[in-house]
Amino acid sequence: RMDARGGGVERLTRSPGLDDFPAVSPDGRHLAFASLRDGDFEVYVCRIDGTRPRNLTRHPARDTQPTWTPDGRGLTFVSDRGGGTD
Repeated sequence: RMDARGGGVERLTRSPGLDDFPAVSPDGRHLAFASLRDGDFEVYVCRIDGTRPRNLTRHPARDTQPTWTPDGRGLTFVSDRGGGTD
């Protein structure tokens, strides 16, 4: 997170693996993101301050690019569960 001028940079997630594809919920209270923290890409959600991360997908396939539904009650994401992302 950073202020509008590009300063005040603050890291929100803490993991040994890559955290990527951040998406802030419509109400601004939560952050969805993809993470490699467990060895493969999974979709996580945490509070906007980075606390209480929760793995939502728990699947051996690659799950990435979470996007909130307009009402903020759900997420969509890209997955290769069908054997590819075509």
